[in-house]
Amino acid sequence: MNPNQTNQTEEAVTPVAESVIIDIRHLSDQQLAMLGVSQIAYIKPVVVDGSQGFAIHAADGTPMAVAGDREVAIAAILQHEMQPVSVH
Repeated sequence: MNPNQTNQTEEAVTPVAESVIIDIRHLSDQQLAMLGVSQIAYIKPVVVDGSQGFAIHAADGTPMAVAGDREVAIAAILQHEMQPVSVH
């Protein structure tokens, strides 16, 4: 061994995950329902106790909140790092 040579350790090589291509036309009902569930929230106009409001639902339809106006609903969704989508 050469005393002037440094002992270099090999860097650990992490295998690259293989890309998987999924044809969305062949998703099951359950897979489709879960699509975007943690990234997308939709806003839907509703009437609560006689007052106009805006319901916020997760992509799978789970109710999350009701806001008094659309702008507040959008702000709440963005604050939780989700993408708002309107439903008419």
